[in-house]
Amino acid sequence: MKLIFAIVQDQDSNRLSDALTKGNFGATKLATTGGFLKAGNTTFIIGTEDERVEDALAIIKENCKAREQMMTPSASLGVTVDTYVPYPIEVQVGGATVFVMPVENFHHF
Repeated sequence: MKLIFAIVQDQDSNRLSDALTKGNFGATKLATTGGFLKAGNTTFIIGTEDERVEDALAIIKENCKAREQMMTPSASLGVTVDTYVPYPIEVQVGGATVFVMPVENFHHF
């Protein structure tokens, strides 16, 4: 048995949730916040049999696409506020960060 943690952008959350349900995967959704953009994410916790891990990963890959987004960087501590003029930059967001871990024991009460 494996435990899959999939961290996805909020924009992909509902689509992924529906696809996992269609694929007969149970998942727990947690609201999380990313560190880089300080934007909302959703973390899915999925427990599955070893032989179904690739199916779950395919569903995640199909439903969580990377995209470009404009953001304005905040002032760093070494820059004086009077001279700082923030310019928007394009960053890649979305996709999924996925961790797959072995499960030693599983109990359902």
